[in-house]
Amino acid sequence: MGLRRVRIGCDFTYVAEVDTPVIFQVQPIESRRIALEGERWSSDPAIDVRGYTDLYGNPCVRAVLRAGRSSFSYDAVAACPDAVEDADELAPECAPDALPDHTLLYILPSRYCLPDVLGNEAWSRFGGLAPGYRRVQAICQHVHDHLTFQYGSTTAFSTAEDVNTSGLGVCRDFTHLAISFCRALNIPARYVFGYLPDLDVPVDPAPMDFAAWMEVWLGERWWTFDPRNNVRRKGRIVIGRGRDASDVAMATTFGGPQLENMVVRALEEVRPLSGPAGVRSAGGPPR
Repeated sequence: MGLRRVRIGCDFTYVAEVDTPVIFQVQPIESRRIALEGERWSSDPAIDVRGYTDLYGNPCVRAVLRAGRSSFSYDAVAACPDAVEDADELAPECAPDALPDHTLLYILPSRYCLPDVLGNEAWSRFGGLAPGYRRVQAICQHVHDHLTFQYGSTTAFSTAEDVNTSGLGVCRDFTHLAISFCRALNIPARYVFGYLPDLDVPVDPAPMDFAAWMEVWLGERWWTFDPRNNVRRKGRIVIGRGRDASDVAMATTFGGPQLENMVVRALEEVRPLSGPAGVRSAGGPPR
């Protein structure tokens, strides 16, 4: 299998009244599938960052935004497999009593995912379908068809029930609704947040943004599903996983700075790989 190089990163510009602590979650998780090269963190004025790993195993950094205007940037190149994510239409569901312990968290309600509230609809729409991968795909198809993607249609307080009623949302809302339906059927589903470049698909003319999708436990592993795009894609680069978007916020500020500008990058580079996969350059924060 070949590799594709994707330059990823983001820029934030804030205006703060006072020094403000912040947590950034923008650095991908390295894995067998994803290797990072040349990670760089920069800021103006210069600020120190220190890394840590959160409850779910996601890499994060802590910093303090200085009073006034400040900028923070992350940049790296990710080497990704030149292949769409795996699929298996015969992957079975597990009965609740057979689920691994570590998956049980992902059948419970969370801040934005409400299987208890949406349970009746989930069972009436999908309860009669054969359990397994195809039922999860039917949930994604329904959410994809039911919701209309529209920037600004939801807020930080919008839940899966809210978007199910309004019929409007962005990628995180599509994901919250599909997760809620899965959990209502006792299918573990977790929220995933990351970079999603336009590899071998029509280029989206809208400005690049972070993306959200979900992973569902079927058989003996997690499988990727994307109710927003509803197609298997190349180049998914995971930043974080959790119960819902509240667990993987790209920036958490302990105060009220104004976000003046945000830019996200996820564009393919066609240059050959410069070294062995998995080599991290100097410049990343300590873990």
